[in-house]
Amino acid sequence: MSQDRTIVKVSAILMPLTLSCLRAFWNEEQIMPANQTHPDYDAMLPFWVRVRDVVSGEDAIKAAGEKYLPRLTQQSDDDYDAYKTRATFFNATARTAHGYVGMIFRKPPYIQLPDRHDQVAKTVPGAAMEVVGNDVDMLGTSLYSYCKQVLEEVVTVGRSGTLVDWEDHEGRAYLTHYKAENIINWRSERVNGRNLITLVVLRESVPDPQGDDPFDTTVAEQIRVLKLVDGSSLMVDGPMEGRTAEGRRCVVDVWRQAKTGKDWVMASSSIPRRLGKALPQIPFVFHGSRHSRPEVEPVPLNDVLVLNLSHYRLDADYKHGLHYTALPTAWVSGFDKKATLKMGSSGAWVADHPGATAGFLEYKGHGLGAFENALGHLEGLMVVVGSRLLEGQRKVAETAQAMQIRQSGEDSILSSMATSVSESLTQAMRWAFWWHSTEVLPEVVTDQQVLVELNTDFRTHGIAAMELTALVNAWKEGGISQTTLFDMLRRSEVLPDGRLNEEESALIKKEKPAAAIEPSAV
Repeated sequence: MSQDRTIVKVSAILMPLTLSCLRAFWNEEQIMPANQTHPDYDAMLPFWVRVRDVVSGEDAIKAAGEKYLPRLTQQSDDDYDAYKTRATFFNATARTAHGYVGMIFRKPPYIQLPDRHDQVAKTVPGAAMEVVGNDVDMLGTSLYSYCKQVLEEVVTVGRSGTLVDWEDHEGRAYLTHYKAENIINWRSERVNGRNLITLVVLRESVPDPQGDDPFDTTVAEQIRVLKLVDGSSLMVDGPMEGRTAEGRRCVVDVWRQAKTGKDWVMASSSIPRRLGKALPQIPFVFHGSRHSRPEVEPVPLNDVLVLNLSHYRLDADYKHGLHYTALPTAWVSGFDKKATLKMGSSGAWVADHPGATAGFLEYKGHGLGAFENALGHLEGLMVVVGSRLLEGQRKVAETAQAMQIRQSGEDSILSSMATSVSESLTQAMRWAFWWHSTEVLPEVVTDQQVLVELNTDFRTHGIAAMELTALVNAWKEGGISQTTLFDMLRRSEVLPDGRLNEEESALIKKEKPAAAIEPSAV
């Protein structure tokens, strides 16, 4: 009986241990590695790589070899290299992307940030936001240049991201830009009636921490994991005060590859804090061509890109045909096979055989004309898809209404991109404002405090005389304020962007009205 009791006691002790071990083993099997990628990331990565190659130009396209230019049947390596070398890659995709960015930045973006003299934003040091605006990423990049950098990524691949962090040594917030290929995983959930990002995994390249040579520029890859967890389950290197906190908190884990093998090990883990409290959200913003949500969007330039690659392959076949048909080929009959026949005017071909003849083979068909027509057709399609950015100036007069109708489709695409990027950039700068302020959440920051708006006016013909007269009359009759009048004139490029309203008013008061000038003085 005592033996049975002993067995029961031992079983009671071992059973929880066994279940605990099994549970730990099961959880370990269920945990994904730090470099686990999102399914949408895996699906879109080939498209991102392709558009990067195309925008990079001819060298990158030809370096990819058969990926973009298939080898012809029974073509040797030397023949394929010559076949590829003769081809020309007309980079219409890059030209379209640069044209889109240039049209949006034809006018500088409107940026509303508090400065050291601003009395509206009393909760944030204006001097701190001035520093952030002049150097947003602590690499010397101004906010203007950062906006352009983000827009270029969105136009090219349709996606990028910004992480807003705090630098303790300098006591300031800063932004870090991540390309689409470096945002490898993410997750969003419904939390307290709001859609919040609960997981972001970022791939980073940092100086090799194991390198001892100060001149060694080797970089190592690390994974930064930002996750939003329940405050009651926070465990970072042991129990912390945030363990009993209510609500969700942001936790940052940094993973690096082990010295041996492909396993990833956690190098550090921390809970970012602001004013002594853990962050209630993940300070990361997605940039997209149509929205700022985590969902992946199609590549905006994909249609132009497909036509561009088709044009490249067709051009290779066309140049290949020209190589073998455009150059005349000499032929002889009745000559000694061992004789050396020299081409050129310095020598003559002499044969002992009375019926010997010679001539040249010349191509007289119309097969290459089909290639020329096809190339022209593709170029026309790229003009249509890429809009007028690939199109030369029209030789005929065009009314303003016809020009507006022709540009309406393109303007809608550009406006969508500019509006989406403006929204996400404003969110990022509100995070920077929030780091320096005492606001509860970044969403509380208003447009009067922080606002970034990219240009959405792509007109190049200015304002018509009738519209200008109507604006001035509306101001005279009290329909609009003088500030609104100046703003609309500035948007129509009547007033220069750098001139303030007070300066324009002073110039108006200083100058004598044209109606008061005597004709004799003129």
